[in-house]
This record gives sequence, structure tokens and C-alpha cells, in this order.
Amino acid sequence: MKRIPAPKVAVVVISLVLSFMVNQNASAQGTRKDEEAIRSLLIAWTEASNAHDAKAGTAFFTPDADYVNVLGSWSKGVSAIEKFRKDRYDTVLKESKITPIDIQIRFIRRDVAVVHELHDFSGMLGPNGEKMPTQRELGIRVLVKQRGKWLVTAFHNTVVRPTASLGEK
Repeated sequence: MKRIPAPKVAVVVISLVLSFMVNQNASAQGTRKDEEAIRSLLIAWTEASNAHDAKAGTAFFTPDADYVNVLGSWSKGVSAIEKFRKDRYDTVLKESKITPIDIQIRFIRRDVAVVHELHDFSGMLGPNGEKMPTQRELGIRVLVKQRGKWLVTAFHNTVVRPTASLGEK
């Protein structure tokens, strides 16, 4: 058996590692078409939310999706998410409106993306039926591409504190 000199082995190993790293990086790159599809999904989801249509809003989720709202309520699966959202739309969110401000998309793999969406949320009703002040919220969504279609598999929302209070406890 012929031995390969150590320097040549090192070159082959380095080449393989670099090739793997380039391929890994390339696999995390979504296409322009993927980014447009995700943005379209988010616009349609916002429209369904602003129409207070819980059924239409769940069309964007995987069947086993997790949904955590700004108050920490956790729903698992499309039917639980739909019921939760309908209950909220029938009560404290019946006059609510989402106004998107910024959307940042980061592809983890070609078929997985993390989306941060900043928006203003207005029209929520307080305990006595009064309109609450508009609040800024930041949502994170994990999307997966299944059979050529992007879907939300995890969602979590949080209120953004005013910049002046950052660092305060």
C-alpha cells in the first residue's frame, strides 16, 4: 500500500474542511424567492390578525406549532392556537390592530428561518373596556419550509420597553 505524504494529507483534509464550511454556509442562505415568500406570509398573517380572523391566521402554522403570546399564554397545535386567538379576538382584542415596523429574516438552513418582527399593537381593551395605549412589540417566529411552503412552527411575542428605561429593573 502506498502512503500519501503528510503534507498532501494535510492539504486534502484542509480542502475537505473548507469545502464543508462553504457548503454549510451556503445551506444557511435562503433565496430571494424564500425571503419574499416569508414576507408575504407575514403580511397575510398581519391582515388576518387585523381582521380578527383566528381561522385564517392559523393557516400559516405547522400542525404542531407552539404559540406564546405577550402575556406568556402557551398554545400548542393549530386547533389550540385557533381557539386561543378566537377567544382573544372576541374579547380584549376585538378592536386591535398590528402595524408592522421592521422585519428581519435570518436563515438557519435553507428550510429553516428565524424572523424578528417589530410592530405597534393598538386597540387592545383593558379590564373595564377602555382602550389601552399602543405598545411596541417584538415577535420571534421560527419558520420551516415544508413541501415548498413556509410555515410558522414557533411564535413568541414580547412587549418592548421604552429605550429610556433600558437597563432599569
